[in-house]
Amino acid sequence: MRKIGFFMITTLFIIGVAGCSSGSEEIQGSEDKPVEIVTTTAQIGDITKNIGGELVEVNSLMGPGVDPHLYKAVQGDIQNMTSADIIFYNGLHLEGQMGEIFEEMKKEKPTIPVAERIPEDKLLADPDSPDVSDPHIWFDINLWKYAAEAVRDGLIELDPSNEETYVKNTEAYLEELDKLNEYAMDRFEEIPEESRVLVTAHDAFNYFGEAYGFEVLGLQGLSTESDYGVNDIQRIIDVLVERNIKGVFVESSVSERSINAVVEGAKEEGHDVSIGGELYSDAMGEEGTEEGTYIGMFRHNVETIVESLK
Repeated sequence: MRKIGFFMITTLFIIGVAGCSSGSEEIQGSEDKPVEIVTTTAQIGDITKNIGGELVEVNSLMGPGVDPHLYKAVQGDIQNMTSADIIFYNGLHLEGQMGEIFEEMKKEKPTIPVAERIPEDKLLADPDSPDVSDPHIWFDINLWKYAAEAVRDGLIELDPSNEETYVKNTEAYLEELDKLNEYAMDRFEEIPEESRVLVTAHDAFNYFGEAYGFEVLGLQGLSTESDYGVNDIQRIIDVLVERNIKGVFVESSVSERSINAVVEGAKEEGHDVSIGGELYSDAMGEEGTEEGTYIGMFRHNVETIVESLK
């Protein structure tokens, strides 16, 4: 009932303030009046900053340590989205609590799910729900480039007078992503193939595993809303013992409790496992730090995994 009430209030709020939005006006980014952008995740926010540069002002709703699967918009978020010129979100049900809000916003302004730009045949299915696609597309750099192109095209359609700038900035950003991909592949060569097993709290790294040849094991499913139990913990422990895996990883946006249960359970069976480090999964680092950018976050994960498993 609380959920129903929340969405009723949200919908009424959107309808009430929609008349104040400037969605029907022509938008032109400039240093005096930048294009106002709202993104859900900071990863998408980082794309828009790289492509928009000084022509845009970006507000990302979900900061460091925030789990997008569980995130519920507050009134301030609704106000920010209402006053924005354009909204970019991941889609593929990553922001599972915000679907109805996006549908309302689409009636007033461009509201773009960047992950849904990716061809269907490149998406991975949820093992537990074959009709649902894995939303964690930012862990395959080649797929993340589709998201960048979706942002570019959305900005061009909104602000065609600055198309040349958006195109130029996107080309430069895609080159940086290609360099990052080459760096990752080079570093992972340091890890023996039999040791390329990534154990985390939930299945955020399946695209990563496909791209770089890792077996990925998560206690929970694609969403942190899914439950895990004793059998799930034992399943992971059995693999750790059988494969002699010594390192598992915690995630910055997920409680350490589940992974700690795996470590303790393995020790009870005489197998020493340590926490290999903290990975950024559904959220990036603090703004203003290297890990607060997509490229910095990805490099951190690469270095952490290599140093633990090589």
